[in-house]
Amino acid sequence: MRTRASWLAAVAAMVVTAAVALPASVANAESNGGVRVMPLGDSITHGTQVPGGYRIGLWQRFTTNGYRVDFVGSQFNGPANLGDHDHEGHPGWRIDQIDANIVGWMQTFTPHSVLLHIGTNDVLQNFNLGTAPNRLSTLIDRITNTAPTAEVFVAQITPLANANQEAAVRTFNSAIPGIVQSKVNAGKHVHLVDMHSALTTADLIDGIHPTAGGYDKMAVTWFNALRSVPGSIGDQAPADLLTNGNIESGTTGWSAFGSGTLAANTSVVHGGTRSLLLTGRTAAWNGPSQNLASRLTNGRSYTARVWMRTQSGAPTGKVTLALTANGTTTYLNLAQGAVNSSGWTLLTGTRTVSWNGTLSLARFYVETTAGTDSFFIDDTSMQ
Repeated sequence: MRTRASWLAAVAAMVVTAAVALPASVANAESNGGVRVMPLGDSITHGTQVPGGYRIGLWQRFTTNGYRVDFVGSQFNGPANLGDHDHEGHPGWRIDQIDANIVGWMQTFTPHSVLLHIGTNDVLQNFNLGTAPNRLSTLIDRITNTAPTAEVFVAQITPLANANQEAAVRTFNSAIPGIVQSKVNAGKHVHLVDMHSALTTADLIDGIHPTAGGYDKMAVTWFNALRSVPGSIGDQAPADLLTNGNIESGTTGWSAFGSGTLAANTSVVHGGTRSLLLTGRTAAWNGPSQNLASRLTNGRSYTARVWMRTQSGAPTGKVTLALTANGTTTYLNLAQGAVNSSGWTLLTGTRTVSWNGTLSLARFYVETTAGTDSFFIDDTSMQ
């Protein structure tokens, strides 16, 4: 009869796929124009048992704290509340298999920061453990040689429930600080992340992979590490002027400009669990709106971002700011672009907002240039 340890190792071995990556499809990737971060590793990066894994909590912390980050990689998975599903997590893969593909991935996706958590399958498969630290060192060198300015965060891997395997994890992890320090001494942008201490075996759902709570502990650890290195995830964005811009509070803060009915929608969303749907429009300028008069600074530049999708039809979507000062209204076109019912389109643009006299109304609204198609908006901001 097999022991649990041998069974887990057998499962891990069966999960291994050929160490040749499928061609990456950059065209299919999600992108918000933010700092490019590559989650890199095995099933723990992929999110086995909890699809999306630590990337869910990490993404939520980015958005809550005003960081614009673009996850990159050839893989794609996770739930709706993970706003960007791209990553480079490969279930069952060892260090050498990641190493065989890393140059192509780095050249294709050009990440600014890399979150490397790898080595668990080397332990589970008992694969030349004595030289595992050397393989990790080689992998880090290949990353930094391909992208010398990239910030590379190297994790000491998470615990395993099996005592013998956990001993191997601790031996492997003990070599990582010296590896990282040698890279730092050579002028490389490499950073140590103690992920092992962040979790205990109580945080594992199957003795290997974290629970949802365990993955969130990983998210906190990655987030704190990234914030400790200036520029690794860019700068915090200015405060968003829109109330409930992510629509997670339903219609709160929004009203229909002109005719139409606003409603929270949970079946068609861009990120999170809700979008805003406007139906019953009778004119092209009818749309969801907010008054930003008390929040704008005269002469300052702002960037508007609205994800938009129609129920049907393919009009041109438009984001407008109508400024009324001393009885005169001027209209600023903040962003516009073709939208349709088959997918979400990001409308974004940057404009300097200024006026003469006393500002009494600053109506931010989303419209179409023609027609009265019903449409959704989600993940909006004015910063």
